[in-house]
Amino acid sequence: MDHNETGCQAPERPILCVNNCGFFGSSTTMNMCSKCHKEAILKEDREKLAASSIDNLVNGTSNNNKDSIVKAEVLETKAVNEELSCDSSPVGPTESKKGPSRCTTCQKRVGLTGFSCRCGNLFCSAHRYSDKHECSFDYRGVAQSSIAKANPVIKAAKLDKF
Repeated sequence: MDHNETGCQAPERPILCVNNCGFFGSSTTMNMCSKCHKEAILKEDREKLAASSIDNLVNGTSNNNKDSIVKAEVLETKAVNEELSCDSSPVGPTESKKGPSRCTTCQKRVGLTGFSCRCGNLFCSAHRYSDKHECSFDYRGVAQSSIAKANPVIKAAKLDKF
């Protein structure tokens, strides 16, 4: 098929975003990248809402006041959600700090070099092995069950005798 038949043409070269953010834009987004286009639309909506609310205050009319309040709340929640999605830091209070981490057997401070065992306790380098700290974890039972899960019993179907 020819491009004249479909009405589609490939752009001659990529177009950079008009906001000079470094990304490529397209004609469908007014030569802006998707992020800048989204921000521009939100900014326009906020300006329209602010203008209408100022007009309502000046004229003393309150038609569609509830609608404008709802629209304002929706715009604010969208903006807050976008800001939160960009931040990698937690919003809520962080976990309270515990005391220094210590070996369960000898109570020696281990800090970041502590070894956590499958039994759920933390140990120093001297007590990290299961035979050195009287480990309560059943290594044999776990190994047997993992082997049993990995190798199911396969039985051939019985053949009919002639």
